[in-house]
Amino acid sequence: MTKSKSADGHAIVSLNGEAAEAGNDGGISTVENGGVSFLGDGIEDKERVTWDSKLQYFSMVISYAVGLGNVWRFPYLTQTHGGGAFLIPYFIMLFVEGMPVLYLELAIGQRLRLGCVGVWNEIHPFLGGLGLASAVTSFMIAIYYNAIIMWCFFYLFNSFQSPLPWAECPKTIVNNVTVYLEECDISGPTSYFWYREALDISPGIDVSGGIKWKIALCHIFSWLTIYLCVCKGIKSSGKVVYVTATFPYVVLIIFGVRGITLDGALDGLAHMFTPKMDQLMNIQCWIDAAAQIFFSFGLAFGGLIAFSSYNPMKNNVERDALVIGISNWGTAILACAVIFSVIGFKATVMYKHCIDHNIDILTDLCSNSDLNISSFCFDVNGTSRLSHDTYRATFEGNLSLYNNYTSRVFRYCNLEEDLNKGVEGTGLAFIIFTQAINEFGSSAPFWSIVFFLMLLSLGLGSEFGTIEGVTTSLYDLDLFPWFKKKWLVSGILCFLCCVIGLLFVQGSGSYWVALFDTFAGSFPLILIALCECLSVGWVFGVNRFGEEIRYMIGHQPNIFWKICWKFIAPVLIISLLLGTLINTFSKPIAYKAYSSATTFMSSAPYPWYASFLCGILVLASVMWIPVIAILRRVGILNYKHAKRFAAQMHRTTPSTVKFLGSQLSQRSEDRDSGHNSEEDVLSRESERATEFFIDEIMQKQTPTRPQNLENRESNV
Repeated sequence: MTKSKSADGHAIVSLNGEAAEAGNDGGISTVENGGVSFLGDGIEDKERVTWDSKLQYFSMVISYAVGLGNVWRFPYLTQTHGGGAFLIPYFIMLFVEGMPVLYLELAIGQRLRLGCVGVWNEIHPFLGGLGLASAVTSFMIAIYYNAIIMWCFFYLFNSFQSPLPWAECPKTIVNNVTVYLEECDISGPTSYFWYREALDISPGIDVSGGIKWKIALCHIFSWLTIYLCVCKGIKSSGKVVYVTATFPYVVLIIFGVRGITLDGALDGLAHMFTPKMDQLMNIQCWIDAAAQIFFSFGLAFGGLIAFSSYNPMKNNVERDALVIGISNWGTAILACAVIFSVIGFKATVMYKHCIDHNIDILTDLCSNSDLNISSFCFDVNGTSRLSHDTYRATFEGNLSLYNNYTSRVFRYCNLEEDLNKGVEGTGLAFIIFTQAINEFGSSAPFWSIVFFLMLLSLGLGSEFGTIEGVTTSLYDLDLFPWFKKKWLVSGILCFLCCVIGLLFVQGSGSYWVALFDTFAGSFPLILIALCECLSVGWVFGVNRFGEEIRYMIGHQPNIFWKICWKFIAPVLIISLLLGTLINTFSKPIAYKAYSSATTFMSSAPYPWYASFLCGILVLASVMWIPVIAILRRVGILNYKHAKRFAAQMHRTTPSTVKFLGSQLSQRSEDRDSGHNSEEDVLSRESERATEFFIDEIMQKQTPTRPQNLENRESNV
């Protein structure tokens, strides 16, 4: 029999050959070190590109997995859930949830050398919708994730000036008097710049606010940058990731060295590492730890499966999972330490500013003989200004006694409360951190440039992986000849994302980003990851999966991994899914709307069309999981027609063989009864080849008696 290779690397059985050889490239084969491979001897696609080096692969995966969440969400969760106490559930979830699912995705991608759509089709035809759900989810996430990148570009471009545009409030003239704008005077210059200059935010999601052209240009520029980096797949993005993977670490180390020298940095670090153990009794602490691990690894996106599919078959995928997992954890701890040192500095500066404000008021009261405080108005140097030490020792807890003697208002100053103010996401990056950078003096523009270059590196690295997960799936589907032109597929994909993403450059754009993040990037991913664990742990079987891993690395994964895949990870993901559903739907769906009068975000209900879109975003991805399974079950979408090649070899599980056999049996009954559709006629030759293939697999599944045993019995 002659065999040929499809463009996506699958072996095709020649229709005029003998089927006895069909099992050589597919089905069940004996592993060279003693196991049994249920997925065949491996798909060796000579046309499929591979990584130039192991370093390039690690750079790409780490650049993808280590994202913005490590910098601006992990510190917030640590701050919220008891400082060092949060590190305990985080570390536990790392080993029982994050790394097992990471290992699973890397292993199936490397074993089958396909993207997420092709991989799950091979595991079982009913699971074909799982890969499609991952691809659709990645597409939607890629659309809104770029909004963060465009904001980083906007801040980067504005950093090339001194003083920084968010260093002080803009001024206006009122009654021939120059004063600060009222909104900025209330909120502060960094907050004003973010909401008014960068976003020019509208009062609600139902008010468009029009296109913001400065942001729109950054949006287009960011998508052009992304396309140039991914247009040739890993051959182009693989070169860029050397920068996107290493530059953030360089910046974090530089900021760490600079931060530790700042006044108040040690207070911030002490606040981070001092555990409040009572938080471990808070179930939300554990849910947030599981969610942070889940999203920081980029699980269920399809990107990890795509990246590992470009590895050699015998690559040690278990070691890769351990290295990547520990690297991600170490990066989160490093970023948290850097952020807390800067937050400690910022809190100390604000605390001292607050004290100075109160001292100014007290200094004005020194001449008031009724107060009898003149003895405190001179420090040891004989100056007429209170020292901070004197203020804290004498006045800090008694300011209410002096309210009746001045029209000015004393402020409440508390360093611990400033350190406890939890800010995450864009608030941390574009408000709190920029406020800290303002205090760096004349070098502030330099630090601002470095900081936003780091955020860009993190954002672009994650975006490359998200896009690659979609393009690899389209490449492996091979539905049209032009799908093999990655530059064209990437171009069309980036163009669609750019056009749809114009929704985020309006005045209401940040509200839409939050909506997409909650409903397109949370529920679907958790559900997909749950289905992945159940598919491998219960449909394919952890023992079979272990044999496939033994085929690649020479030994079975230990019992810890198998227990996690089959029991622990699914239970944790189900708990995470339930916790997320309860937190989201236990009260009416709402969002945070900005008020220019108060400069605060307040809760507001979504309009009906936004609520409708929330449902669409969830269903658009997860609906494919049951839909494809139902279509396959009723015979509307047969597995052999899911590919362009009618006589394709099916390297999959015995359950798939049973499924294919039932499909062929049903078709045979239809022919006998005279129901011959045009599709039946066109696919009859394909069925003959598939029947031969199934017979061969069934023969391999039937145990044969050793020849020497038969000889001994005949002699007896």
